[in-house]
Amino acid sequence: MSSHDKVAIVTGAGTGIGKCAALALLKDGYRVGLVGRRKELLEQTAADAGGGNTLVLPADVGDPDAVKALFAKVKQTWGRLDVLFNNAGRGAPAIPMEDLTYEQWKAVVDVNLTGMFLCSQEAIKIMKIQDPKGGRIINNGSISAHAPRPNSSPYTATKHAVTGLTKCISLDCRKYDIACGQIDIGNAATEMTERMKNGVMQANGTVAVEPRMDVAHVGSAVLYMAKLPLDANVQFMTIMATKMPFVGRG
Repeated sequence: MSSHDKVAIVTGAGTGIGKCAALALLKDGYRVGLVGRRKELLEQTAADAGGGNTLVLPADVGDPDAVKALFAKVKQTWGRLDVLFNNAGRGAPAIPMEDLTYEQWKAVVDVNLTGMFLCSQEAIKIMKIQDPKGGRIINNGSISAHAPRPNSSPYTATKHAVTGLTKCISLDCRKYDIACGQIDIGNAATEMTERMKNGVMQANGTVAVEPRMDVAHVGSAVLYMAKLPLDANVQFMTIMATKMPFVGRG
């Protein structure tokens, strides 16, 4: 199948990495379901792509009924699903773990982990019975799937869990010709990382400015993973600003 025959869903498609990945897929010819909480941002993504080959699907990925409805809408409209980019995510305030509220913890878990599980479930249900059978699920893991920043327990815990979910999907869905990989992103230049230009807390308690990279590189990487034939898979990819303090001791 060419890209012009393929269908993708991108969660968190209204801003940042999700928007960049959605635009890269659309430019390559995919039809893309744009998922996010804020309809106006999704509509802007669709407009930036020229308006064609998109479905604007406002939804909370932590809501099981909303997730079932959006996947049903994509299947009803386009008949199949070839790629799911599980990108939606959120963090909590950078405060000591003991000061976090239950509500702050749960809000992160609901989106970063439960939302990814719910979307993957619905994608698998479509992919395993369609013709041609199979598809690809790409999970946004983050550098935090490997190492934490200070005061980031909800975000880091969920991103470590994403790695386990990625491995389980890869193992359990081989028989359906569904490939699953994870992209771990470090310091892409988006609204979320604007604070890094003024300095962010480091592990030793100091504050330092951190280099960032053009988010377009992430969109290109997601597109590369998406376009592989289903007998090949990028299981884990780390794409990061070369000089960010991650490798080694900072």
